[in-house]
Formats: sequence, C-alpha cells, structure tokens
Amino acid sequence: MCVCSCKPVYASSLTDAQWAVIEPLLPRTHPRLGGRPPVHSRRLVVDTISYVLASGCAWRLVPRDLAPWATAYRVFAAWTADGTWQRVHDVLRGRVRERGGRCPQPSAAVLDSQSVKTCEGGERVGYDAGKRVRGRKRHVLVDTLGLVLGVAVSSASVQDRPGARRLLAGIRARFPRLGLVWVDGGYVNSKDATLVDWARRQENVEIVAVPRNADVAGFRVLPRRWVVERTFGWLTRCRRLTRDYERKTAHAEAMIQFAMIRLMAARLADEHIEPRGPIETEAARRLTEDHND
Repeated sequence: MCVCSCKPVYASSLTDAQWAVIEPLLPRTHPRLGGRPPVHSRRLVVDTISYVLASGCAWRLVPRDLAPWATAYRVFAAWTADGTWQRVHDVLRGRVRERGGRCPQPSAAVLDSQSVKTCEGGERVGYDAGKRVRGRKRHVLVDTLGLVLGVAVSSASVQDRPGARRLLAGIRARFPRLGLVWVDGGYVNSKDATLVDWARRQENVEIVAVPRNADVAGFRVLPRRWVVERTFGWLTRCRRLTRDYERKTAHAEAMIQFAMIRLMAARLADEHIEPRGPIETEAARRLTEDHND
C-alpha cells in the first residue's frame, strides 16, 4: 500500500487519461530498498521523472511536492537496467501505428544522427569534428510516422557509418518486415559501400541515400529525411534533451525512450497537441499532398 498525500499537478505531469495508458504496462511495484513498502506511488515517481525531462532541471532540484529525487532516480535507473522503458515504448509504438491504420511492424525506416553537447562529462564523450561539437551523438532510427524504432548513443567522435552498424545489427530480428532504410548522403560514400553491402548481406536491408541538393542554399525539407528531423524536433522540446546531461549512455537512451512514451501516451489518450514549427508545417503540407495523390 502506497502512502502519499495529494500533490499539485505540474504542466509536465501525466493526465489521468495518459496515466491510464501507461500504468498497466509498468511493474506493479517500483524498486525499493530494505524491503520496506514504497512510500510514494508509481504515478508520483513517473511524474517526477517527467518533470526532470520536461524542465531540464537537475535531479537534486526537483520540487519538494514531488517524489524525492533519490527515489525517482533509483526507479529510473532500475527500469532502465531491466528494460521496462524499452518494453513500454515498444508496446505504445505498436498501438499508435495500429491507430494510424498501419501494421505494428514497419517495412521502411529513416536513419540519422544528432550531435549534442554534454554537460558534466561521463562515459563516451568525444569530439565531432564535422559539427564542431564536444559531446555525444544520438543515432536514431524512426518509422515513416517518426516513431522511434531504435536509438544508440555514442561518443560524438563516432562516425555515422559505424553508428549505423551498431543500430542496425539484428534489426530484422526485431522488425521482420523492415526492408528499406533511407539515409542521408553521409552514410553512403561512392568510394566506400561497406555499410550498404553489410546491411544487404547481414540484415537483408536495403539502404537508400536521399542526397541534399547542393544548388539550394539555406534550410530545405528533404523527402523522407524530414521525418527523422521532425522526431529530433519533438525530442529537443524536452529541455533535458537539448543537451546530454546523463553520465551513462544507457540513461541517455532511456530518456529518449521516455520522451517518446509521453508523446505516444498523449496521442493514445487523444490529448496530443501537435507542435508547430517549420518542419511540422512542411510535414503537414507533404502529408496532405500524399493523401490527395
């Protein structure tokens, strides 16, 4: 039996409808020390993790009317280690795809990476000479709806192609229908086709590059690739993800999964408000054109 007083709701807190989507998928009890019954409810703990994600604050600075930071961090770390976030994320992704009239198993995906600065060091921190960023690199694979299929966080010094190998290794075991992955030109070098050959031989996946038009200056939304760029936009609206504040890469990956869990739970609860920006506006226009065609 959990004992906790009534707590005020923050803008980052889950609504009742969103909690009803997530709650059945979580372990019935959260990790605790010494065999004592938990004092704080799972919902309050999840709301505390959500506050850290949305606000970008340090764990030790969470408000006193949420769960203690040590409790919330311990639960976050434990559910990262035992794969809870991954399991919840995968179930919700399948439900969102089904609601959109899609098969739960995708047949095509988009792959890209994002280099972000780190804050206080930690494991696997390096320098991306191309982006001139010292920190980490997020290798993200999304479906055609922009939902995350896989994420791998590495040192920023890791090249895109080795990062793609790590992300795509064993991908057909998880997604048997996946046969096509779109990438940018940096993944496919005319002088080095090892990634394309490896993906075809080892995973039976075809990698197709969507090149940038060198004659067009400035920002331009590219076919297929706008999907993953929009996903990066969704993620970085969570202030914790504008940089990489995690000392462990496993926790950095779990924060991305948790951000997508919040987004998908809101959609399934019919409470999702689509963010508006240049990528979202162009995406809506392209989706309308595709529907009319």
